Amino acid sequence: MDILKPLYERVVEKNMHEVEYLQAVSEVLDSLECVVRKHPEFIEQGVFERLVEPERQIMFRVTWVDDQGRVQVNRGYRIQHSSVIGPYKGGIRFHPSVNLSIMKCLAFEQTLKNALTGLHLGGGKGGSDFDPKGKSDGEIMRFCQSFMTELYRHIGSETDIPAGDIGVGMREIGYMYGTYKKLTNEVNGAFTGKGLSYGGSLVRKEATGYGLCYFMEEYLNNNGLSFTDSRVVISGSGNVAIHAAEKVISLGGRVVALSDSNGVIRDEKGIDLDVIKEIKLVKRERIKAYLNYHQEATYYDYPKAIWSIPCDIALPCATQNELDLDDAINLVKNGCKAIGEGANMPSTREAIHYFLDNKVLFAPAKAANAGGVACGGLEMTQNSMRLNWSFNEVDHKLKEIMINIYRNITECSKEFDEEGNLVLGANIYGFLKVADAMVAQGII
Repeated sequence: MDILKPLYERVVEKNMHEVEYLQAVSEVLDSLECVVRKHPEFIEQGVFERLVEPERQIMFRVTWVDDQGRVQVNRGYRIQHSSVIGPYKGGIRFHPSVNLSIMKCLAFEQTLKNALTGLHLGGGKGGSDFDPKGKSDGEIMRFCQSFMTELYRHIGSETDIPAGDIGVGMREIGYMYGTYKKLTNEVNGAFTGKGLSYGGSLVRKEATGYGLCYFMEEYLNNNGLSFTDSRVVISGSGNVAIHAAEKVISLGGRVVALSDSNGVIRDEKGIDLDVIKEIKLVKRERIKAYLNYHQEATYYDYPKAIWSIPCDIALPCATQNELDLDDAINLVKNGCKAIGEGANMPSTREAIHYFLDNKVLFAPAKAANAGGVACGGLEMTQNSMRLNWSFNEVDHKLKEIMINIYRNITECSKEFDEEGNLVLGANIYGFLKVADAMVAQGII
């Protein structure tokens, strides 16, 4: 960072305690140095300054009553980062780690990610430090209803369209959408990730995991590699990880390890995905329960063990900053040839640089995990048209979007003399779409 260093220093001064947000801004501004030299007019027009300052930051109290009749208080957020390309679009996350820094970081990334899809969507993110684990359905419903009594006034099908994220699945979306509908007296596409019976789309729950694999399949094939007969490790065992594993297996790969926040399960014969679905989606148990079905499998009681397992391809699909420099060194040492980020910013900056320096194929999250928001956009289209597309129709459109993202950012990396650096290609391609829209709309 050289030309943009003074700007980054001002961002640090304003947001000095927001570690995750600063990480995201620093990584993107680093990539944009070469853009400044080609487009000095962006400096004069304040495009970079506008990019790093969210349009709107909303924080609010969420008060609800638990099953014991005790009043509980949580904090809610919605960061509406940019609407220059279209209405704000991004998930809602319920997790104890949620804070302003993480929400701003994810909204910033979402702005560039959404620009890559080719859909007319801006970027936003929201959530709460509420932990749905161990809560009854009644408690989750009451929390979601309280959360929405504040958020409803800030969203809408032409303004801001939330979706699910960590801790927010179809159940939570249903409770929030029901409350939104009651408060606004409107039935519209103000949420994506809805149930199929009231406006949801087929493929939505599979979209991020499938999209990751469609992107990686194109990336691998263009570099003389393939999922076929490859050993694959996937961190996490939630929605993204499970459907990524499902698609890897269908493409001929062998998933040898999955994880959760407690540990890692390794099965050299290939993970039995039906058992994982039973454990995680039906019984909601810890992944260690896999041993009850396959005693020959191995369990490691710390999640980072997954990065020490020899593999050809690694797909981090759990959470941000889960894969650090030491993990990257282990992966390269054990023969890993490609990394595809299924979670939001799962690799630290040091890990990314290590992969690039060692010629490992690296697919950054803002490109590789765009399948979720892409399918969300397809759900919005179906809602607007009052139509339902078949599974194959949506799946085909999703695959086309992911392949186009790969091709666009690859061409962008060539144009800026960093051929094959998809981190730079994704950052620049997304930025240029946002920047051009900003300039066209004037100083607002």
